[in-house]
Amino acid sequence: MLSLCKFVAPIFKQMRTGLWIGLLGCLWLLNSNSATAQNDKSVSLPQLITGKKGASDTLRNNLDDSDQKDLPDIFRSWFHIKSKPGNDSVTNKPEISVVPAIGYTLVSKLALVLSGNVAFRRAPQSRISTVVASASYTQNKQFIIPVQTTVWSKNNDYVFVGDYRFYKYPESTYGLGSNSDIRAEDPMSFSFARFYETALRHVSGNWYAGIGYAVDTYWNISHEGALNGTLSDYERYGMRSHSLASGFTVNALHDSRDNSINPQKGWYGSMQYRINPQWLGSTNGWQSLILDFRKYVPFPANSHNVLAFWSYNWLILHGNPPYLNLPSSSWDPNSATGRGYIQGRFRGAQMVYLESEYRFRITHNGLLGGVLFANAETLTAQPGTHFQRIQPAIGPGLRLKLNKVSHTNIAIDYGFGRQGSKGLFIDVGEVF
Repeated sequence: MLSLCKFVAPIFKQMRTGLWIGLLGCLWLLNSNSATAQNDKSVSLPQLITGKKGASDTLRNNLDDSDQKDLPDIFRSWFHIKSKPGNDSVTNKPEISVVPAIGYTLVSKLALVLSGNVAFRRAPQSRISTVVASASYTQNKQFIIPVQTTVWSKNNDYVFVGDYRFYKYPESTYGLGSNSDIRAEDPMSFSFARFYETALRHVSGNWYAGIGYAVDTYWNISHEGALNGTLSDYERYGMRSHSLASGFTVNALHDSRDNSINPQKGWYGSMQYRINPQWLGSTNGWQSLILDFRKYVPFPANSHNVLAFWSYNWLILHGNPPYLNLPSSSWDPNSATGRGYIQGRFRGAQMVYLESEYRFRITHNGLLGGVLFANAETLTAQPGTHFQRIQPAIGPGLRLKLNKVSHTNIAIDYGFGRQGSKGLFIDVGEVF
């Protein structure tokens, strides 16, 4: 049975759930899955797509990891639990795991979470397909159900990726553009559903291409008005009680990272062009482009320390999307942009985002590490307007090794932004 820690990381990252999720998940699986966690080998996306192992598809074999420790090792030593030999036993019969947990986010406060996954193979030689899902209820009366699927064809030539969500979601907006004032907070509430499905085919080397269909719908949209008594940008832009975005996507991808969970070298690039015509049911016709680039450099060379760079650019090319479909902080697929600011703090028609991070070990056995990060974003307001002030944020962080084979960490960061913005950010897995 595959380690749950490896597969729940993406969904936890979407929700920015907290430290206790990772700890409870590992404690839940110590007796049944402890050996398997040590035998599972994480691989890069190129290997998963092609079903072949290339030069970049290594787990840092050039470095000595024989003495590495993770949290399951520590828990086993505390409770005198011995590891049992085990193998990857995933077949066409689904393997199901479920974990109850507690989380925390800036926008949700305390959250009660039930999360789980299903792992299976379409054929004996096919890659492992997964379905990862969770349900959460938060202190701010938010109800959240995200589901992510990755299904491989029998011969590994194709992969089908799905992203389905339902949110009942109170969340404030602060206006359009990166000049928006935090005092212009406008508390909103809405229900949200998403259906994304993308089919990708291996093209050559580390390159992949595909098409998809994407639907976002918002309903029961309400707001209180700007708390400082001014007319809010939401009212100026055009209020709606319901909106729908329905369209096709064209996708391209390159991935040469050595480990997609926690890379030490290589680079990742993706492009998504989305067109939402009214004849497909969209409230307004509009087009967007998302460009996502990431680069990882060992520093110093031949060490476990890494300089990581990230550029995320979310651009409306044509038309006027509904307000809640506009690019916004922490509304990227992984809810990762803008550490130092609350989700939705900045919103606009064009968003350019840059981040860098230095990741380093604190203990020789890899159990504890640290990061220093800095990011900056700039957004336009209405479509056709100019980019506004660059908004920076900085902060330190700690890393606790959750799985030493997949290199999955619990990430605990504290970010500082402008206008008094600051807060704790806790993830399972790296931010990018």
